[in-house]
Amino acid sequence: MRDSLKTACLIVALARQLEGSRRVAVGALSPIPCAAAFLARDLGLGAEHICVLGDSRHNDFTDGGRELFDRAAQGRIDAFFLGGGQIDGAANINLNGTGAYPSCTRRLPGAFGSSYLYFLVPKVVLFTPGHSPEILVERVDFISAPGRSGPSVHRPGGPSALVTGRAVFDFDRSAGSFVLAGVHPWSSPAEVRASTGFGYRTSAACAPTERPDGALAAHVRRIVRDTVSGTHPAFARRFLEA
Repeated sequence: MRDSLKTACLIVALARQLEGSRRVAVGALSPIPCAAAFLARDLGLGAEHICVLGDSRHNDFTDGGRELFDRAAQGRIDAFFLGGGQIDGAANINLNGTGAYPSCTRRLPGAFGSSYLYFLVPKVVLFTPGHSPEILVERVDFISAPGRSGPSVHRPGGPSALVTGRAVFDFDRSAGSFVLAGVHPWSSPAEVRASTGFGYRTSAACAPTERPDGALAAHVRRIVRDTVSGTHPAFARRFLEA
């Protein structure tokens, strides 16, 4: 399967996760989640109001990230995307660095407001285009943002799902663990198991994820060309030329 079709599959899988979420915010370095938000809106799944940080056409924030944080605290953001250099089976994410902190062997981009948003946004969809035991680890080296909190902590937000380059996992908040819900067409349940460093359960309804063909694939390409290309021209060029 060519790379552009794989990317389209990820966009569709992420869009499906936004069903029922009216107000969606997308970070500044997130071309695939950005395309997914607009696809969800076009498919009538939700995302009626989308704010993309760094995009003057699709962003009504007047104060950048600070306004995003304010809206999240006010309950005015329903869904957001987060990633991590490491993600473990309890949905803890590491954006600081790998190895023994603070003497990290590899520095990551930094946590910024990830923990704050993780606590406040009701539906946080975790996303990583990779899928390996080095990314999906048994335990992250540093918890930039925790997947769960104790019963005494007021926490309206948290993880709902994890979409990777191989699969889609639902997050069971009561159990604090992931459940394999779908496998992308270019992978298999056995490959997912071998490539995942943490334990998980498999849903009885686990099935191949949607492969966008025909009109849906063409619609994804239009979104990338007409919407995503403004803030992510290099990504759009690679996707459209592949």
